[in-house]
Amino acid sequence: MALPASREDCLAVQAAVSQARGAVAGFKVAAGAGAVAPVVAPIAAVDVVADEGSATVRDRLGIELEIGFELLKPLPGPGLPEPVAEYFAPRPVIELVDTRLGGEAAEVPLLKLADMQVNAGLVAGAALAGWDGSDFGTVEARLTAGETAVLDGAATVPGGSALANLRLFCEVIGDHCGGLQPGQVVITGSLCGLPYFPAGTEVSGEIAGLGRVAVSLV
Repeated sequence: MALPASREDCLAVQAAVSQARGAVAGFKVAAGAGAVAPVVAPIAAVDVVADEGSATVRDRLGIELEIGFELLKPLPGPGLPEPVAEYFAPRPVIELVDTRLGGEAAEVPLLKLADMQVNAGLVAGAALAGWDGSDFGTVEARLTAGETAVLDGAATVPGGSALANLRLFCEVIGDHCGGLQPGQVVITGSLCGLPYFPAGTEVSGEIAGLGRVAVSLV
């Protein structure tokens, strides 16, 4: 089988794998460099871990503290709807990261995209009640992993705006992997880089004004 040679090839791989694995719980998004289209990838429902639950580690697992947005009702059309707070609720999220690729292939951008942009799961904290639609740019956040303080202080959403990243996603997702459906969560990029930790690590994150989320690596 030929390796994916374009973004369209990668999205076709995502769709085929997603169909085989079952329901989609959400998506990740990242702005592409320059004129490159945004990166999107589905997150399988079977990879969702309950808040304060346990995630299985093969060797080590990447963790990213992020701002997510849960869709509350069907989108009226392409693009970010207004008022946004009627359609989305923000949630603190820990993305779990791992690769199914080996060696140098794990660093090839197109192969990473085909590999669900190396997503391995999602842990979502409670939705923020009474959100007024305000953006999240630079936030005060804390993330600890065992005895390691990964993040403690100001952190900026990639690109400087969580809502801008959500807008990018809404503009390009279309019907890919079923499109965005109520109950699914869109995650908008790491506040803390991508550190990796082994089994036995207790991970706890907090975003000021948004809430807490935690997971045990086992």
